[in-house]
Amino acid sequence: MTWSIIARDERTGNLGIAVASKFFAVGACVPYIASGIGAIATQALLNSLYGTHGLNLLRDGTPPEDAVRRLTADDAGRDHRQLHVMDARGRIAAHTGAGCVPWCGHIEERQISIAGNMLAGPAVLGETAAAYRANAKLPFAQRLVAAMQAGERAGGDKRGKQSAALVIYGAEDWPDLDLRVDDHPDPLAELGRLETVSQEYFIHFRKFLPRRDDPVGIIDRRAIEAEIAKSAGAKG
Repeated sequence: MTWSIIARDERTGNLGIAVASKFFAVGACVPYIASGIGAIATQALLNSLYGTHGLNLLRDGTPPEDAVRRLTADDAGRDHRQLHVMDARGRIAAHTGAGCVPWCGHIEERQISIAGNMLAGPAVLGETAAAYRANAKLPFAQRLVAAMQAGERAGGDKRGKQSAALVIYGAEDWPDLDLRVDDHPDPLAELGRLETVSQEYFIHFRKFLPRRDDPVGIIDRRAIEAEIAKSAGAKG
């Protein structure tokens, strides 16, 4: 019922997941990321424990392949689940259960993992990967959205459209960007619009908030607004 891309930005080491589905609020269910640890997408008849327990396994140093093996071995419903995992080094592993609805499958390339089920066909994943490769010059968030939009043009979820999400983690314990479209006639287009809106103020404002290496951040509102205006002007 879903397809998703997990990627590691080679320039920054940031981890991101973009996902779309004919399912309500897919962003609340599928993506799990921990800064400096890894990223997990649980799909089909999803199992949220794959996300929470899987990240704990990666924290303990378990390689993705072993993490997938352990998660699915303990799950009597594994034949109806799909799961793919990337650790902070870009290592990948995946599982597509025999009971997942076709078309279903997974492809793996350098620093990217793409998996889906109940899709129009294998071209959905292929076009998602091709667009991600072709848009290497785009900012990471835009590159992920462009990849998913290409997969949708190839047929996407064969039942239709409803929701989409984009989550990116950098160096902090919270996301750099966390966008959700829970119920919309064209969710990936709306996701792209929200990402564009985030560039107007939000992504600049976040730079001034407390961080691991600066637990106070900048609290002078005039300085914040001046720097945001400068950033926005430089971008324009």
